Amino acid sequence: MARISLIEPENASPEVKEIYEQKLRGKPGNVQKALAHRPDMLKNFLSFYASVGKSLDRKLYELLYLRVSLINECHYCSQHHIAGSKRVGLTPEDWSALKQGSYGRFSEKEQAALVYAEKLTRKPQSVGDADFAELKRYFNEAEIVDLHLLVGLANLTNRVTDALGLEVEVPEEKI
Repeated sequence: MARISLIEPENASPEVKEIYEQKLRGKPGNVQKALAHRPDMLKNFLSFYASVGKSLDRKLYELLYLRVSLINECHYCSQHHIAGSKRVGLTPEDWSALKQGSYGRFSEKEQAALVYAEKLTRKPQSVGDADFAELKRYFNEAEIVDLHLLVGLANLTNRVTDALGLEVEVPEEKI
């Protein structure tokens, strides 16, 4: 159960109703309903969220978001990104490999990104030139910036959703 009230469409201010309709097609999730306590932040967050990861392949985006969420044991984000990962062809076997930190089934490019995302999540202060040299084998600088922002975004949402007690709105999957 959520630790704060969630702003349902019927109880939303006109400003929040407009955001719900224009940005979310009238179907806000629980995270948006929580952020609606700060309409300006909700609006900015939705724009930021939609812009992060655009230079990356969608499969890689889902691999990274899901792996970071699994490292952080974020139930809400893991479940949402399992649902998203299905749309790009990831399987229960892929989810299990991600949960175990076993990347051998993925491409070399995906492995490089996953290894880096794990390091950036667990020990960001330990990132060094050798890590960047490996990334630069597969990614241009715009993609490297996007990868950093995506990992940071996943870590951010992981620290918001479960801590606020947000319930998952999608059918849940076991890994």
